[in-house]
Amino acid sequence: MTGIRLTAPAPGWAIDADVVVVGSGVAGLTAALRCAAAGLDTVVVTKARLDDGSTRWAQGGIAAALGEGDTPEQHLDDTLVAGAGLCDEEAVRTLVTEGPDAVRRLIDTGAHFDTTDGGDIALTREGGHHRRRIAHAGGDATGAEISRALVDAVREAALHTIENALVLDLLTDAEGRTAGVSLHVMGEGQHDGVGAVRAPSVVLATGGMGQVFSATTNPSVSTGDGVALALRAGAEVSDLEFVQFHPTVLFLGADSEGQQPLVSEAVRGEGAHLVDADGVRFMLGQHELAELAPRDIVAKGITRRMHERGAEHMYLDARHFGAAMWEQRFPTILAACRSHGIDPVTEPIPVAPAAHYASGGVRTDLRGRTTVPGLYACGEVACTGVHGANRLASNSLLEGLVFAERIAADIAEVRRATLALDTVRSTSSSPYSRTRTYLPRSGLRVLLPVRTVRPVRILWAGPSRRSRSTRCNSTIR
Repeated sequence: MTGIRLTAPAPGWAIDADVVVVGSGVAGLTAALRCAAAGLDTVVVTKARLDDGSTRWAQGGIAAALGEGDTPEQHLDDTLVAGAGLCDEEAVRTLVTEGPDAVRRLIDTGAHFDTTDGGDIALTREGGHHRRRIAHAGGDATGAEISRALVDAVREAALHTIENALVLDLLTDAEGRTAGVSLHVMGEGQHDGVGAVRAPSVVLATGGMGQVFSATTNPSVSTGDGVALALRAGAEVSDLEFVQFHPTVLFLGADSEGQQPLVSEAVRGEGAHLVDADGVRFMLGQHELAELAPRDIVAKGITRRMHERGAEHMYLDARHFGAAMWEQRFPTILAACRSHGIDPVTEPIPVAPAAHYASGGVRTDLRGRTTVPGLYACGEVACTGVHGANRLASNSLLEGLVFAERIAADIAEVRRATLALDTVRSTSSSPYSRTRTYLPRSGLRVLLPVRTVRPVRILWAGPSRRSRSTRCNSTIR
């Protein structure tokens, strides 16, 4: 292996927990809240402040089959098409089937979505969707509202949080099983310097890696820390080459670097047009959905037209919206454009593609388990197989919700099994004196009484792809 490995001092402090969640976006905070609700001692570690991750920058919304006439099957079809034939269909079906109820639980947690005059959730369209199924909040501030609701819930539940902390490495026991994380607290707080959180379950929810590109929509904290940690721990990663470029990012100049303002796909969903300097709608004829084709197709279409015209950018024209619609439906984007001297009400918006989302990541199964026992991953850091080669618009927040809940359920199940075993072991007169060793779904090697074997799922074959569209998850009864 090439490269330089930097070493840190030995931990100067340590705390114990049942679960440590690394990251504080929709995936991390949902996992933490569900674990805490299951009675697990949960610690949240985040590199900056609780609300500084990618979630709060999400504009468009969250996709789910919530509208009249829409179905999970239709959502499945759109997702598979966008993924260019490389999605794991079972993972996608899990996402779209469990998604609507996951959104409703998010609302119960305190998130407020925009509604129609009749009180129903207002839905819009985005690229690759054949129906209006994108729920949004604050017009174009969906991520900010979701982050607010989850952060408030975490604080109300008084979860132990460690902010301004860079997680360094996974801690493992002699058998290679997860035992916690080491971390370096870089700001003021209860802890300082290098320390450790000891826990048998670790959930990686560290977000993406957009900052490795010169121009990205990702915030400064999105530097791929979670994937790097998983690789050092020996976990498998998959599909890292599938980095999605968002087609419409505000063009601030060829030399502009770092986080760039996003112009949500929902703007096109409400009727904006992509045009060149002559006002020609160049996406017409390139795809049946024109400007609302899947993101990879639109990004390629923009890039192709830029090369043909020798231009640095194209334009998004939504002048026909009028001032009232811009101010009500897209206030965040309107303010961002105006802060850079562009008024979408009176002029087209200069746009160009930029790095946006990592469709690959740490490989997991349908319960969020990685190939390292006790290590889980969800959200953008994970590769669940949902996105294939190209993520469908607004599936990211939904994936974070659905798979975070699945992870919490799995950790709670493992914890219950462990406590039951402890009870059996502590009862010396137990009639279940003969025992055998089994490997439950968590990968934790335990002893089970022989007479309890039949109703218990006793073998997990682990996350395995025989192809990009199938998974192996075997059990013996």
